[in-house]
Amino acid sequence: MTTENWSSRLPTLDRLGLTAPPTDVHHVALAQRWLEELSTNIAMSDIDGILGLICDEGLWRDVLALTWDIRTFDGVSNIRTFLADRLDLVELRDLKLKGLPVLQQPFPDLIWIIAMFEFTTKVGSGSGVFRLVPTTSGEWKAYTVFTNLEGLTGFPEKIGPLRARETVSSALWAERRARNSKFANEDPSVVIIGGGQSGLALAARLKYIGVSYLIIEKDSRVGDSWRKRYDNLCLHFPVWWDSMPYIPFPPTWPVYTPGFKMAEWLESYANNLDLNIWTSSTVLSAIQDSNNKWNVHVQCPDGAFRVFHANHLVFATGMGDGVPKAIDYPGQDIFQGQIIHSTQYKRASAYIGKKVIVIGAGNSAHDICADLAENGVDVTMFQRSSTMVFSMDRGWKFLGGALYGEGSPPIEIADCLALSMPQILQENGLDVLDKLRGVGFRVNNGMKDAGVALQNKEKGGGYFFDTGASQLIIDGKIKLKNDAQIKKFEKDGLVFDNESKLVADAIICATGLGDMRESIRMLCGDKIANNCPRLLGVDKEGEMSWYRALPYAGLWYMIGPFSLNRFYSKSVALQIKAMDENILDSRYSPK
Repeated sequence: MTTENWSSRLPTLDRLGLTAPPTDVHHVALAQRWLEELSTNIAMSDIDGILGLICDEGLWRDVLALTWDIRTFDGVSNIRTFLADRLDLVELRDLKLKGLPVLQQPFPDLIWIIAMFEFTTKVGSGSGVFRLVPTTSGEWKAYTVFTNLEGLTGFPEKIGPLRARETVSSALWAERRARNSKFANEDPSVVIIGGGQSGLALAARLKYIGVSYLIIEKDSRVGDSWRKRYDNLCLHFPVWWDSMPYIPFPPTWPVYTPGFKMAEWLESYANNLDLNIWTSSTVLSAIQDSNNKWNVHVQCPDGAFRVFHANHLVFATGMGDGVPKAIDYPGQDIFQGQIIHSTQYKRASAYIGKKVIVIGAGNSAHDICADLAENGVDVTMFQRSSTMVFSMDRGWKFLGGALYGEGSPPIEIADCLALSMPQILQENGLDVLDKLRGVGFRVNNGMKDAGVALQNKEKGGGYFFDTGASQLIIDGKIKLKNDAQIKKFEKDGLVFDNESKLVADAIICATGLGDMRESIRMLCGDKIANNCPRLLGVDKEGEMSWYRALPYAGLWYMIGPFSLNRFYSKSVALQIKAMDENILDSRYSPK
């Protein structure tokens, strides 16, 4: 999707040229007829006929099924070119409804029919979603179409009815586990750097479609990336959005997961799925040879070294490269207090009786300020620029509550529906925002007024999912400074460009992490790092570089929040399997 006019892309009645929603809508029959006409036109390679079923401003989003890429085609002109280039090549066929269509009117000026369907191509099976909206002609046309590759013919996931059925003794199971994870005389097809949620999700997907893999994790235990963070860390997204592939959270799980509890969950997840992981191990370098093999040099816990020759190298090291973004102001060297990055912060007890400044106003900054304030520490948040504040309790219905919650549909269906169109969010929790503005806190609606989805993709920060810290700012328990920018450090605090000053004993920099390409640079060299796309940001179609093929064969980013990892881990795994089996013939990527 183009990144222009994000906040105005919903097909409201006014936008469609209608004054009132239609009545007596036979939505099931309309959806069935639309899909039958689409199927007929596809079989005849009648592109004009297909486009006649789509609004002029319609969007077609494809994840692998027709492009072997992640693409969004905006408007019938772009959709025409896409279909002309790919329709006959992929052999799209066998379209049929999946479940019953639903008529929705989420707002008085917005009505549509949502229907899911399934299909096959020459390489596999897929699922899709279309949304039909009324038009001035009386016809219902598609405003969005989504097609997603679900599986490869001949290589099904070994789950459910296809799960392992042989009887295996405890001793034999333990012997196999030790042998499979050792890779004594063989190379894994995939080396995954990082054993956090991203690496684990991908490893699980690879395992159950028959791809050999090995996770290299520098910490001593799976989950240490969560154990080492600050003590009051609690996930800001609710439990329904944070499930991992194959193993859902039990119904007793708290809505918001404590960080240490998530660490234990990830370790148990790896153990329960028998995932191949080397902990306390470090990748020293990874060089691609002339045969496109990745020669991955690993230092083992005992000091020994191994070199793996893998088809694929996956960086699953997190949203940043683990190197804090440095601050650089005059006088830092003369400041007599403590300067740390938020990644080094653990608990408030170390700051009792001190004056603390936290630089930043994102999630980590709010969490740390809240921890300090609730323990009686004199803390000031320095807000460098405006922040998008999203109230999870009040705004969840806009972000995901219709699909993720108590009594929600199966997670696979929810994910398909959620990712079938861009999420355009409006301001929420107005009373909280008004009160924040009243005390001088600067708020915004995200980049291009499009809400948190685009803000996260473009910036990876600059937003706060409020779970209580906003009230501490409103009540003055967290002091606020945002009327000027930092000019310099002095020995006892900060001086700002309006000549105001804040005295401090400690300064905590909640300024984010560096570019993931620095991890690639350290291991793969400057040339490869310089040619990789930046992690953050979207292209002209509104798509990220995450989960897509990078410019070097077999090189991948695997990062992001639990919800995206859950869905796109399958997409990455299917691409890897298709490459290993010589099924992936051509990608249709942006020029």
